[in-house]
Amino acid sequence: MVRVLFICMGNICRSPTAEAVFRHSVQQAGLEHLIECDSAGTHDYHIGEPPDERAQRAASRRGYDMRGLRGRQVGRKDFERFDYVLAMDAHNLALLARICPSQHAHKLSLYCDFHERYAGQEVPDPYYGGAQGFEQVLDMVEQISESLIGRLRQLSRV
Repeated sequence: MVRVLFICMGNICRSPTAEAVFRHSVQQAGLEHLIECDSAGTHDYHIGEPPDERAQRAASRRGYDMRGLRGRQVGRKDFERFDYVLAMDAHNLALLARICPSQHAHKLSLYCDFHERYAGQEVPDPYYGGAQGFEQVLDMVEQISESLIGRLRQLSRV
């Protein structure tokens, strides 16, 4: 089993979107018995809360269900449990690097680095913008999810 954790700041916009889209892609590929995913935030702002309503609406229009997701904060055990800990932006990647035990530092990556077109970029935070920001996040996440599955097939033999 390969385990992937998506991380943003509050775990209500970008990382739960990545989780929902990736989970759907994994199921479509018939790999749910080989790949597991979750999401979390670096901050404790929204623990126990559902994803942002705008994120849920945008995802729902494309067939992704986020209703069962709840915000949580990344913890030390996550670095042990997950094989890939993928940050949506450089700021959160730096925060993860500070709290990650050194023996698990190799698991940390920028999420966008799993897609050739987006490598080195960040998934923009749509929280303070309008509906178009959530659509942009979905556009990126859909493409990166497919690429990530391909990469996991290569690297992990799933």
